[in-house]
Amino acid sequence: MTRSIAILAAILIAALVGGTWWMTRPDGDQFAQCRESTVASGSSAIGGPFELVREDGVTVTDTEVFTKPTLLYFGYTFCPDVCPLDNTRNAEALDLIQADGYDAQMAFISVDPERDTVEQVADFTSYIHDDMIGLTGTPEQVKAASQAYRTYYKKQEDGDPEYYLVDHSTFTYLVLPEIGFVEFFKRDDSPQDIRDSVECFADAAGS
Repeated sequence: MTRSIAILAAILIAALVGGTWWMTRPDGDQFAQCRESTVASGSSAIGGPFELVREDGVTVTDTEVFTKPTLLYFGYTFCPDVCPLDNTRNAEALDLIQADGYDAQMAFISVDPERDTVEQVADFTSYIHDDMIGLTGTPEQVKAASQAYRTYYKKQEDGDPEYYLVDHSTFTYLVLPEIGFVEFFKRDDSPQDIRDSVECFADAAGS
């Protein structure tokens, strides 16, 4: 009798724990097993519609840009060190992802529309990766895209007015078509870390 009671208690505890997990899990989050980062206000608070000018001079919307899993970065082509390093790292990750058979790409949104013409952006992206889309636009268009993704940028007013620097955030965002933002990567994430995460999200999304 004592053994039966113990077994029954164990079953009830297991059921309670399982029920608690089910009630507290992210409701309907198909990507729960892939998430490494935590966004305080939730992933739905990041991302949104924008309209920018692609490196070929065509004005495009976010839905026209994010047609496949995309590593998105906000920076500027005159950036002396951080942007080239971060985007080269992203390019290495993209090579790994594509080598594993996934159809993915990169996108770069300039936060320096004053200097970053479509020609300048095109030169930058062609140097980084063949599957990288460069985007610029008016100051208003760039600001709207930056605000949608909660990024920060500010032109340094001191120094040479032609060779100024722009302070900016350095996250890389993973954006999925028809879903939007799902994850971000920090500067210390390796190409392999990014590869593993992107492939997990792509599998979960059926991309």
